[in-house]
Amino acid sequence: MAKNKTLWFLLIVCVLTVIPFLGIYEYNTKGEPRESIVSYTMLESGNWILPRNSVGEMAYKPPFFYWTVAAVSAVVGEVNEFTSRVPSAVAYIAMTLATFLFYRRRRDSQTALVTALVAFTSWELHRQGFNCRVDMVLTACIVGAMLLLYRWYERGMRGVPLWAILLMSCGTLTKGPIGAIIPCLVMGVFMLCRRVNFFRAFFTMMAFGLLSLVLPALWYYAAWQQGGQEFIDLVLEENIGRMTSTMSYESCVEPWYYNIITLVIGYLPWIILALMTLVVVPWKRLGQSALWQRLWQRVKGVSEADPVDLFSFLAIAVIFVFYCIPQSKRSAYLMPVYPFIGYFVARMLFWLRDRHPRLLNAYGGFIAVLGVLLVLTFIALKWIDIDPDWFQGRRAHQNYSMVLFLQQAGAWWQWLLLAAGTWLLLRWWKGRRGIAGILVVTLACYLHLDAVYKPAVLNAKSVKNVAAQVEKLVPEGTGQLYEFIEDGVLALGDPVHYFEMNFYLHDRVGNFHTAKPASGYLMIGIDDAERWLPKFEAEGYRFTEVYNSGPQRVAGQPMRLLRFNRD
Repeated sequence: MAKNKTLWFLLIVCVLTVIPFLGIYEYNTKGEPRESIVSYTMLESGNWILPRNSVGEMAYKPPFFYWTVAAVSAVVGEVNEFTSRVPSAVAYIAMTLATFLFYRRRRDSQTALVTALVAFTSWELHRQGFNCRVDMVLTACIVGAMLLLYRWYERGMRGVPLWAILLMSCGTLTKGPIGAIIPCLVMGVFMLCRRVNFFRAFFTMMAFGLLSLVLPALWYYAAWQQGGQEFIDLVLEENIGRMTSTMSYESCVEPWYYNIITLVIGYLPWIILALMTLVVVPWKRLGQSALWQRLWQRVKGVSEADPVDLFSFLAIAVIFVFYCIPQSKRSAYLMPVYPFIGYFVARMLFWLRDRHPRLLNAYGGFIAVLGVLLVLTFIALKWIDIDPDWFQGRRAHQNYSMVLFLQQAGAWWQWLLLAAGTWLLLRWWKGRRGIAGILVVTLACYLHLDAVYKPAVLNAKSVKNVAAQVEKLVPEGTGQLYEFIEDGVLALGDPVHYFEMNFYLHDRVGNFHTAKPASGYLMIGIDDAERWLPKFEAEGYRFTEVYNSGPQRVAGQPMRLLRFNRD
C-alpha cells in the first residue's frame, strides 16, 4: 500500500507541474507548428498516411506522433497549442513513472522516487516535455523498450518481450529505425558483458529488432504508394544519410564534444551539485596505485558487477558513443540517457546526505536563493520604467517585448503560484529537509519559470499577432495567401517556410515559387523582397503593400504582405 501511495504521489506531482502549463504560451519557433500542421492536415484531409500541407510538403518523420496529436485534438475539436503538446507531456510523465517502477522493484522506493524526480527536473527533459516535437515520445518509447528488455533478460531470456517490441515499433513509427536500434544495441552490449554467448545475443536482438519493424513496414509501404520516389529519397536522406553523414545538406552538424556540452546544460540544475561534489572527492586516495588497481579489477570483473548498475551505466555509455558517430547532433538525441543518469545522481545525493550533509545543505540553499531571486526580479520589474532605447541590435524589439511582457504578466493565479512557490522556498531555511527539501525547492523554481517567466518570454517571440493581422486583412475565402522565402527556395533540403503563420492561418499559405499564381497575397521578408521583387516584376507581377510587420521578425526578417496580380 505504501508503495502505491508513493506512485500516486509521483503521478500527482508530475501532472500538476506539467499539464496546467501546456497551453499558456504560443508557438514561438518553427519546430512546433511544423509538427502540429501535419496533424491538422490529417484531420482536415482525412489522409492519415502521408498528408501534405498547403505548400506541398510531406512530413519529414513517420506518423505515430502526429497520430497521437490528431487523436487528442479530435477529442477537443481542434489542433491548438495545448492539444499538440499533450502527447509529449504524457510521454514525459509516463517515462518518469516507468523509471520509478523499474528502480523500485530492483532497489527501494526512496531510491526510485529520487531517481525519477531528478530525471524529471533535469532541464532538457523538462523543456522537451512541454514541446510539440517528436523527441519526447521517441525517448519514452526507447527508454520503455530498454526497461522491458531488461525485465525479459532478468526472467531468464525466455519467450518474446511483446511489449518491448511494440514500444520499439512505436519508436520506429515516431522517428525511424533508431527507435529499435538503440534498445537492441544497449541490451546486446549488456548481454555480452554478462557473458551471454555472442551469437545468442546478436541474433536474439536482431530478431526482436526485425519483429519491431513489421508494423512500421505496413506504413512505409502505404506511404510509398502515395509518395513514390520522393518519399523513398526522403526516408534514405533522414535515416541512412543522417547516420552516415552523407546528407545532401547540413543538418545540426556539430563536433563530437558537442554532446558533452549538451549533457552538461541539459542536466541543470543537478550538474551544479555534481561540480560542488568535486570539492569533497578524496583526490589523494584516487592518486594511490592501490585504488587504481582495485578499479582495474572491477573493470576486468564487469560480468560480476551489479546488473542494475551495469545496465544503467551501459545505457548511458552506449547511447552517448552511438550519437557521437554521426555529424548531425542535437541535445534531444541524448535524452534516453537522462533517466539512467538520474539513478547515479540519486546515489550521489544519498552519499552526500550520509557523508557530507553540509555540502548538500549548501546546494539546497543555493537553489532556494535562486528561486527567491526569480520572484524578487519579477516584482522589481513592476517598478521599472522600461525604455526601448536600452535594447540594441538585431533582436532589440524581441528583447524589449520579452521584458515588457514580463512586466505586464501577473494574473491572479500567477501571483498565487508565485506565493506558493515562495513559501516552499522559504520553508527550506527553516526545515532544511535534506534530499526531499532539495527536490521541493527545485520544483518550486520550475513552478515560477513555467507559470510566469516562460509564457511571457516565449510569447514575445511568437508571431501569432502578425497572423491575426493578416487574417483580418485577408479573411478566409477572400483571397489566397502565398509565401516566398529565399532560404526555402534555395535550400537543398529541410526548406524554411512560414510554419507559425501557416498554422495560425489554418494551413492556407501556398508556395508562390512553385505555384506561380496569377493573383493573391504574398508574404515575403523585407530582405527577400529587395532582392526578388524586381525579378518578379520583370515576369509581369505588380505588387501593392497591404501590411508590414514593422520591427517584429517572421522567420528571421520583418515581413511584408503584398497584394499582387500578373499581367
